[in-house]
Amino acid sequence: MTSSEPAKLDAARGPDVFRSAATQVLSRLGPLIGLILVAGAFAIAFPKFRTAGNAEVMLLQTAIVITAGLGMTMIIISGGIDLSVGSNVAMCSVVVAMLLKAGFAPMSAAAGGIAAGMASGLVIGSLVTLLRLQPFIVTLGMWGALRGLAKWLADDSVVFIADRGWLDSLLVVPSEKNRWMLVAPGLWLTLLLAVLVAGVFRYTRFGRHLFAIGSNEQTARLCGVRVNRTKIAVYASAGALAGIAGVLQFAYVGLGDPTGAAGMELDVIAAVVIGGASLSGGVGTVSGTIIGALLMTVVANGLTKFPDMRNSVQQIVTGTIIVIAAALDRLRRGGRA
Repeated sequence: MTSSEPAKLDAARGPDVFRSAATQVLSRLGPLIGLILVAGAFAIAFPKFRTAGNAEVMLLQTAIVITAGLGMTMIIISGGIDLSVGSNVAMCSVVVAMLLKAGFAPMSAAAGGIAAGMASGLVIGSLVTLLRLQPFIVTLGMWGALRGLAKWLADDSVVFIADRGWLDSLLVVPSEKNRWMLVAPGLWLTLLLAVLVAGVFRYTRFGRHLFAIGSNEQTARLCGVRVNRTKIAVYASAGALAGIAGVLQFAYVGLGDPTGAAGMELDVIAAVVIGGASLSGGVGTVSGTIIGALLMTVVANGLTKFPDMRNSVQQIVTGTIIVIAAALDRLRRGGRA
């Protein structure tokens, strides 16, 4: 090898190193930059968008998506997917309402809703692992089954409860007397759950196993990771988080609605993928999911500020964002390769 050849190799390697660094920066900061740009554009175009009241409404709406998105982040990191999360949230909200109607205390009703969500996750995890079924097929079936179960429990109607106890205040802007809380209690709960899940990812063996399974399941199995047990725990945990999201959904709308949270699975999956998680597994962060959820809420809220904006246009935009997020995920994986 001549003395000039190493210099040529370094020169050839330079653009690849630059592209790799640019891809990493875009992957980490891209969602945040996108959120700032979109929010700034709506704030400039619509004065009502930048009011404190509108910001509070967006935060309250985002809390439900973030809570469900934390579970979806765990699932996607492990290489799975859950299309039933919206139906699960609706079913859990109906369970909370039915328990309150039966005379249970608010805490017991909330616990029942969370337990129902966890049970759904256990069923999904068991079908995926024990019967070796594809998560897409299993959760697609559960999407319809849980929605039907919610309608059956509610007798094809909504379940209205007059006395909801402290659940009423979960997603309500604090009164002047409680302004020291700054935001609604449900938002503090969501933040606490986000910190908890981030801690699991970073500091626990379970969190390391999640990333290992998503990166290469066979290698993880050969390294001694109990793949099936971990996957069942992942879907059960995600189901419990969907149950908490169902409690928040009940608190937000004030009733158990079996048709509620329709399409939430799209918002949740989009939030996770926009936040940098890979649909192939092995990559994802809690902070990215939060940013992705905020971006989805900002887009939905901003679109409502247009005069005569139809709901169908919002759905088109949501679907387009998911496709773009999937394309960006593909580009990120290509850059890492």
